[in-house]
Amino acid sequence: MLIITYDISNTKLRTKFSKYLAKFGFRLQYSVFQIRNSERILKTIILEITGNFGKRFEETDSVIIFELSKQCKRHLFGYAKNEDSDLMIID
Repeated sequence: MLIITYDISNTKLRTKFSKYLAKFGFRLQYSVFQIRNSERILKTIILEITGNFGKRFEETDSVIIFELSKQCKRHLFGYAKNEDSDLMIID
């Protein structure tokens, strides 16, 4: 699993970046995405950051990618507890 967190000051660029990340995973928090890891996905994201987004970052902007293994433990609280259980909504 990848956890990608970012702090981008330009609103337009930040919105584009979050929409880009949403193609691969889902938002955990406002500036944090969880993405199922594969070498191809990681390389694709890194190439897009360095080739496109990174060129437009300001000095204070940052992106951090955490590569987590299956052995990593997670402690879930609040709404996050629902992440590990199947959720069925019947309308």
